[in-house]
Amino acid sequence: MKLFLSVDMEGMPGIFSKSQTDPDGSRYEEGRRIMTEITSMFLESFHQSGFEEITVADSHDGMGNIYYESIPGYAKLMRGARRPLSMITGIEKGYNALALIGYHSAAGSTHSSFDHTYSSSKFHEIRLNGVRMSEYFLISLIAGKFNVPVILVAGDQILMNEVQEKTPWAKYVKLKESIWRHSSISPSLEKLKIEIAEKCQESYSSLKEGAMKSLIGEADYKVEFIMKNSEDADLAELVPGINRIDAYTLLFETDDPVKIYNIMQLLAYIS
Repeated sequence: MKLFLSVDMEGMPGIFSKSQTDPDGSRYEEGRRIMTEITSMFLESFHQSGFEEITVADSHDGMGNIYYESIPGYAKLMRGARRPLSMITGIEKGYNALALIGYHSAAGSTHSSFDHTYSSSKFHEIRLNGVRMSEYFLISLIAGKFNVPVILVAGDQILMNEVQEKTPWAKYVKLKESIWRHSSISPSLEKLKIEIAEKCQESYSSLKEGAMKSLIGEADYKVEFIMKNSEDADLAELVPGINRIDAYTLLFETDDPVKIYNIMQLLAYIS
């Protein structure tokens, strides 16, 4: 059994400040250690549950945060921010399941730690068929295209609500309780280790029993990219297939969630 494990940082326990998530921040090394420690807990628990091979996709910022030397023999580590599907590159290569840990809520979520969608500096909000879109949801749709079910998600209580609504079969590990954007309450690592082990085993057992599903989206998608700056929208307007709605809003229509991700990356980079 092969697992794709995508790891972000903002949804990790103990992460409350940009100084922890920014490579130039004064507390960045603390953020790296936390991200690495939590990733190791999930790796060990998923492997003990039955996954023989696990690919870890470092998916935060420059995507080189997890300490390489922490990766055990049964796992592989993907690093580097320039890759085709960024946080989920390679999901089409025969994986049995997807897990997302350290994830966060969509841009525009109230009282949620580090709410954003892909780029906090570029996108004010992204809406999919009129509904606020998170990274978790788009990635789950892409995985679903390749018949890979999302079996476990870990982050704060705001993201938990969305996961329970959109992929109720997926197990959830609440890594922290958000208060405001830059404040939260986190349980001890000792307590989390116990819960992580339990939820990993439950998710693996449910997968083996056929209770996990691939997320199948709608036939057509209308995506609104609401930029933070009109200047960024000026540049993005030049992209073929993009229609300018107003000073800040761009509309893109497709039937493929992969194309949504590609356009999202492109808009973030060119602007």
